[in-house]
Amino acid sequence: MVQLQNSECDLLIVGAGPAGLMAATWAARCGLNARIIDKRGTKVFNGQADGLSSRSLEIFDSFGFADRVWKESNHLLEICLWNPDGSGIIRRTDRIPDTIPGISRFQQVVLHQGRIERFFLDSLEEYSDIEVERGVLPVELDIDHSKSEDYDAYPITVKLRHLGDDEATPFQHSTNVSDGLFRSSLAKDDTDDLIRKSKGKQGTTEIVRAKYMIGCDGAHSWTRRQLGFQMEGEQTDFIWGVLDIIPITNFPDIRMRCAIHSVESGSVMVIPRENKLVRLYIQLTEVSSTGQQADRSTITPDIVLKAAQKIMSPYKLSYDYCDWWTAYQIGQRVGNKFSCDERIFLAGDAVHTHSPKAGQGMNVSMQDTYNLGWKIGLVVNGIAKRSILKTYQSERRRIAQDLIAFDHRFSRLFSGRPAKDAADEAGISMSEFKDVFEEGIMFGSGLAVDYGASMLVAKAGDSADQGDGADVRPLLNGHTNGVGNLVGKQDLASNIKMGKRFPSFQVLNQADARPWHFAQYLKSDGRFRIIIFAGNLKDTQQFKRVQTFGENLAKPDSFINRCTRPTKPIDSVIEILVIHSAPRWEVELLDLHEIFHPFDKKTGWDYNKVFVDDLSYHEGHGEAYKNYGVDEERGCVVIARPDQYVGWIGELEDVGDMDRYFSRILIPQA
Repeated sequence: MVQLQNSECDLLIVGAGPAGLMAATWAARCGLNARIIDKRGTKVFNGQADGLSSRSLEIFDSFGFADRVWKESNHLLEICLWNPDGSGIIRRTDRIPDTIPGISRFQQVVLHQGRIERFFLDSLEEYSDIEVERGVLPVELDIDHSKSEDYDAYPITVKLRHLGDDEATPFQHSTNVSDGLFRSSLAKDDTDDLIRKSKGKQGTTEIVRAKYMIGCDGAHSWTRRQLGFQMEGEQTDFIWGVLDIIPITNFPDIRMRCAIHSVESGSVMVIPRENKLVRLYIQLTEVSSTGQQADRSTITPDIVLKAAQKIMSPYKLSYDYCDWWTAYQIGQRVGNKFSCDERIFLAGDAVHTHSPKAGQGMNVSMQDTYNLGWKIGLVVNGIAKRSILKTYQSERRRIAQDLIAFDHRFSRLFSGRPAKDAADEAGISMSEFKDVFEEGIMFGSGLAVDYGASMLVAKAGDSADQGDGADVRPLLNGHTNGVGNLVGKQDLASNIKMGKRFPSFQVLNQADARPWHFAQYLKSDGRFRIIIFAGNLKDTQQFKRVQTFGENLAKPDSFINRCTRPTKPIDSVIEILVIHSAPRWEVELLDLHEIFHPFDKKTGWDYNKVFVDDLSYHEGHGEAYKNYGVDEERGCVVIARPDQYVGWIGELEDVGDMDRYFSRILIPQA
């Protein structure tokens, strides 16, 4: 065994699935020295997760590759509910929209995980030299707790072993179709076997010292086991099979998303995919777990197909081509801790598992590291205080708890037998199922995420109650005091909710009249945004308010200047964007204070920071002020975090409160 030279990195990511790749993407955009390793020899090429929520697409857009997903994916617009009639024959009983109209510029789509990983990998190649190191397995982990609060320390030590090609290739079962059983909840973890087998073989090992580490290594997480953290929850007796096939069928809604309940044979969810594929989630009522983990060796594609045929009878179903298949047992668990010393973090399936039918597994996993990545990036770069890292567990563990609670209701209603009548207490109510399904549409969009009060979200209420129980109020000099007692003015923007993502509506660029969805300017580049709703700039008093606000921000001792390194542009940490409501033709961009359109000696004025809520020649009127719930005359000010979640809302005169907000988070640079 050859020992490589020891190395150091800012961030070590274990696991190169969507959660790990999201973390690596943030690392690339923040300029971190990061490494991402995976014990598997190749990326995913077939199957696995496929549903993408509206919020995930918004995030992809902020990184610049949503258009690729949008073009290749299948768009889900309608859901059909099928239930048995009085004679037991399944019939379509309802149609509902798959995405609530108007909540996002994106609807839910489906595209297999392999393509999504490809887009991440292409983005990494474009913005950094970070590459996924495959066939690399962590075998030992140590953390020096005494150095956890030292910003410059590398308290994490990991021993890595590089596997041979045969070891890094997952075992496939007897069929000639790719299966995902090695990633399924029914599969035993093979990490310990890989470590044991590789010890006696030729290969290489190395020691890596890291400032931070994220375990994105799945439900059997090696990282979680090394930390001694536990998963809390239960495993149900419901066994489900999954087929990705090109169906041959007379079922009329095969190209619609469907929830189908049979009388006694279980349930099916139909997900129409790209390239004529259809994914079927099929309840396997004849495969029993009897309170234990099911025997996966008894499950084959043929068994899964026959279960689907029985549920969908009298409609016919067969296939000539199967792209991928798997089986799983629903487990609903949440990790008791998401981080160790705010140095080692867990994300995705490593800290929450649930059924896949709500389409949340990949989405919530990616959003875990989307929440975490910028925080690590700003801390490593010396821009933000380490205390912001405490908000990862309080924000994301609460989301995981909410997801499990919803999935507990949803999976049992989906897996249960329909009630024969109102007196049938053992059966499930189809009207209740529809209500929960519609609730799940909002939950599944990813837009219901609402982070609690913390140093990053200046909303009223108790941070422990609104989070996962941890107190993440801001501290100053070791004590919660005046700097922490900051509450934004929610009433100034009724449809921009503190703790939720900043919504998007059409505005026009003041300089060239081009229409944009405003969120297209909230790029994931690690910057906070001050969004100024400047109101009616034709009103003399309002114009003066806006100019005074600009003068306050431009002062040498303002929080923007304090938090920006003298050698960097004024907008390198906090970017200022303006939306006004006056007629576009009656406002001159260069009449506004220079901080709203900064000047560069090489590129001149910045023409992409001032927007107007006005009529477009070709795209109509976005009515942004109305949709945002902001007064068109006086406006307001909003602070958006680097992940587009709203941190604070106030008046243009509340510069002192803005100073207090950023003083809780950012480190003075000058």
